[in-house]
Amino acid sequence: LTEQIMKKGEMGPKERSIIDRCTAIVYEPYIAGGYKGQPPTLLDLYNTLMAQPEREAKHVALALELFTTGSLDTFAKPTNVDTQSHFICYDILELGSSLMSIGMLVVLDSILNRISKNRTEGRRTYIYVDEIYLMFMHEYSAEFLYKLWKRVRKYGGMATGITQNLGDLLGNARAQEILSNSEFIIMMNQAPNDRVKLADLLDISGEQLSHISDVEAGHGLMKVAGSFVPFANEFPKGTRLYGLITSKVEEVVGKDHK
Repeated sequence: LTEQIMKKGEMGPKERSIIDRCTAIVYEPYIAGGYKGQPPTLLDLYNTLMAQPEREAKHVALALELFTTGSLDTFAKPTNVDTQSHFICYDILELGSSLMSIGMLVVLDSILNRISKNRTEGRRTYIYVDEIYLMFMHEYSAEFLYKLWKRVRKYGGMATGITQNLGDLLGNARAQEILSNSEFIIMMNQAPNDRVKLADLLDISGEQLSHISDVEAGHGLMKVAGSFVPFANEFPKGTRLYGLITSKVEEVVGKDHK
């Protein structure tokens, strides 16, 4: 997290040692109390860094200042969300460019902790990542998500990625590895360039490729393990349910859908 905040090359052995020491200090009372009460926050880490005698500690604290006592202190405070809820939605849309990379690390770390906790309790964890291409726009979140994707099944989790921007995924090596190692993929209508890249990556034949080439909505191709299955899924439009779930603005304008 600190490496994300500081400039490239500023994090050396001294800084790492100081952060390690200060992290142990801020967590000591919480651990001694049997992990009860309020866990330490990023602000506690900042204050502990400021109390250290080394110049490097002040340098790290200064880098954290904007995100702890400054205008971007979103992740420096105790959360007001019930993180023990059975259903949690992380919305990163309005984080902004300055907080995006840090926010995604916090979210991914929180998800990993929840998966680990559920595993010890014998529970499955279902993770859905909408607009997954955003995760691959930052090196740290891309690497974290890649490792999480490889580990999640062993921990009793099921991860699903969703995107319309397939071109952005196919241009990232980590995203390609996730795609090629996924047991189940649903592909809808694809742009010509994306179809070619998908065919190369997943070994899709020309005949199979026709099922994601200029097809109607609801038609596509599924990859199930090593097999490809074409499908046509038509949803009846004259139903109440269709009116509630359609994302086409022209179909809901002027209608009362609560």
